[in-house]
Amino acid sequence: MSDVKDTSTAAPARGTDLPAQSPPVDPAETVLASEKAGGRLSWWHGEGGEGARRNLALIGVLVVLVIIGAATRSDLYSRPDWVWNNVLSILKLASVVGVVTVGMTFVMIGGGIDLSVGAIVALAGVWCTTVATQSYGAGGMIFSALTVGMAVGLVNGLLISYGRLVPFIATLAMLVAARGLAAEISDKQTQVSDNGFINGLASSNVLGIPLLVYILAAVVAAGWVLLNRTTFGRRTVAVGGNPEAARLAGIDVKRHTLLLYALSGLCCGIAAVMLTAQANSAQAAMANLYELDAIAAAIIGGTLLSGGRGTITGSLLGVIIFATITNLFAINGLTTEAQNMVKGGIIVAAVLIQQVQFRSLTQFLGRNRLTRTT
Repeated sequence: MSDVKDTSTAAPARGTDLPAQSPPVDPAETVLASEKAGGRLSWWHGEGGEGARRNLALIGVLVVLVIIGAATRSDLYSRPDWVWNNVLSILKLASVVGVVTVGMTFVMIGGGIDLSVGAIVALAGVWCTTVATQSYGAGGMIFSALTVGMAVGLVNGLLISYGRLVPFIATLAMLVAARGLAAEISDKQTQVSDNGFINGLASSNVLGIPLLVYILAAVVAAGWVLLNRTTFGRRTVAVGGNPEAARLAGIDVKRHTLLLYALSGLCCGIAAVMLTAQANSAQAAMANLYELDAIAAAIIGGTLLSGGRGTITGSLLGVIIFATITNLFAINGLTTEAQNMVKGGIIVAAVLIQQVQFRSLTQFLGRNRLTRTT
C-alpha cells in the first residue's frame, strides 16, 4: 500500500513567499497617507483641520459676544460710528497683551511657561523711562526696553535650559526679582515719560487706525511667519512635542529653549514701550497679571500646556475675546470681579475641551492604525 503524505501540515517549500508581518504604523503617517489618498479623511475632518475648526469656533464666540452686546446696549450698537470706534478701542486694548501673548505662545509650544512676562514689561518700562535713558531720546528708550526685555528672557532661558530649573519655578522667581528691581530703580515712584515720540505712539492714527494696532499686526505677522514658515518654528513644535526625540534628531534643545525665552523677553520689551506710550509713564506695578492674561489667551487659542501644539492666529483670537469681554462688562457697568469669574470659567472650559479633543483624537488614531494593520 502506497504512503500518502499529509499536505495540510507540510512545511512550505523553501522558495515560497511568506506573508510579512506588518511593521508598526505611526498614527500621524496614517492620517497623512489617508489625506493624500483622498479617502474619507479630508483636511477639514483630519488632524490638519483642527486649527481651522478651532479658529472658526473662536470667531463664533466673538459673534456671540457682539450679539450679547447689541442686545444689552442696543442704544450704543445702533450707532455705526460708535460701533467702529468701539472695535478700534477693543483692538487697542488688546494690543499690548497681544504682543506679550505672541512670545508666550512660542514658549508654551516649546513645552515651557513664563510667569515673569508682566514683571519683565514693568522692568523694561521703568528702565526706559529713567532720566538717564530718556536723555538719549526715543531711540535710546526703545533700545533700552528691548535690550532689558531680551536680557531678562535670556536669564530665564539659561536657568531653565542649562541650570535645569523647572520653568514654573525659574520664571516665578524672576517675577519676584524683576518686580523688586523695578521698584528699586523707580524708588517705588511713577516715572513720567517726557518724550513726545514715545507718548505719541498711543495717540497716533494711520488711516484712522491706532498705531498700536499696526504694531500688534506686525508682531503677529512676524510670529506667524516664524512659526509656520521657518525651521525655527518646526523645531519649536518638535521640542515641545518630544524633547528627547528632538535631541536625537539633531536639534540643540537647550539652545533652542534659550532662544524661546529670549524671544518672549523681546516681545515684553516691545509691549513695555507700547504700555509706556499709553500711560505716558511707567511704574513697578504696571502690567500686573499680564502673565495670566497671556497664558489664558494662548490656551483659549488652542495652545497645549504640555507643548507641541499651538497657533499664533488662535492666540490672537483669544486675546481679542478677552478684550471684548472686558469691553462688554465696561459698557454694561459690571464689576471687575464678575469679569474675572467669567474669564476663569472660560479658561477651565477651554482646558476641559482640549483634554476631550486630545483623548478623542488619540482613540481615533489608534483605531485607524489597527484598521490598516489588520
